[in-house]
Amino acid sequence: MNRRLLTILFAAFLIAGGCAFLVYRIESNRMVTSRPVVATKIVAAATDLKLGTVLTATNLTTVEIQGTVPKGAILKPEDAIGRGVISDLYEGNPIVDNQLAPKGSGGGLAATIPQGMRACAVKVDQIIGLAGFVVPGMRVDVLVSGVPPGAPPTLGTVTKTVLQNIKVLSAGTNIQKDAEGKPQQVQVVNLLVTPDQAQLLSLASSQLKIQLVLRNPTDTKVAQISDTAMGNMFLDTSAPRRSGVRVRRVVPKVFTIQVINGTKMSVEKFSSPEAKQ
Repeated sequence: MNRRLLTILFAAFLIAGGCAFLVYRIESNRMVTSRPVVATKIVAAATDLKLGTVLTATNLTTVEIQGTVPKGAILKPEDAIGRGVISDLYEGNPIVDNQLAPKGSGGGLAATIPQGMRACAVKVDQIIGLAGFVVPGMRVDVLVSGVPPGAPPTLGTVTKTVLQNIKVLSAGTNIQKDAEGKPQQVQVVNLLVTPDQAQLLSLASSQLKIQLVLRNPTDTKVAQISDTAMGNMFLDTSAPRRSGVRVRRVVPKVFTIQVINGTKMSVEKFSSPEAKQ
């Protein structure tokens, strides 16, 4: 067997080996892709569920998920029954563990309060409550208005922003009695605050008028806001400020007198006493 024949046989062996390896890879990939994907049954909401709902068997159903199961997904209905919903759930959507309150904590508003936080009720005016502007999940700033102790009478009512970017837990109507003992509807909004903020709101609600203003939920920036006083709203806007308070610019009065002496007439101008000071 000559050398040329050996070279041809060796080349043919390499080509055959390469083709066999390529066919093997193609068939292996085909077997992997054709392998059936395992479906997992997980617990889902059978209907739309509002925040604070305590789950029962009728609230739940199961759906099949192919591939990776969502993190925290609940696989058994008994692991969800009796737990409170802490965020709105929608029909057919899988339920994950962090959407439910811990076991034994029940439902309602208390189950939605995170550790270290408090729910503080604030009475608001009829316009905000009845128009439905404040709903759970929204973010608000809290403004208070009143007359500061020891302030001069000319200052009048002062409005101050005391809290910013506060989450609304719930909004609704309570029945309370007025000074004559008659029942009346009062619009109440529960805000999620820290213990220190709860004390501030409690003090403000007993002495001052509280107003809530809505903000964009994506706007989390805390703005630097100066207090606004009624006595400063009507001052000259072009006047300079002194120590944060706008100073009114006094325009001196000028009096004009015509003096007639025979056939001669002249005009004399005199400034007011305030202009001379």
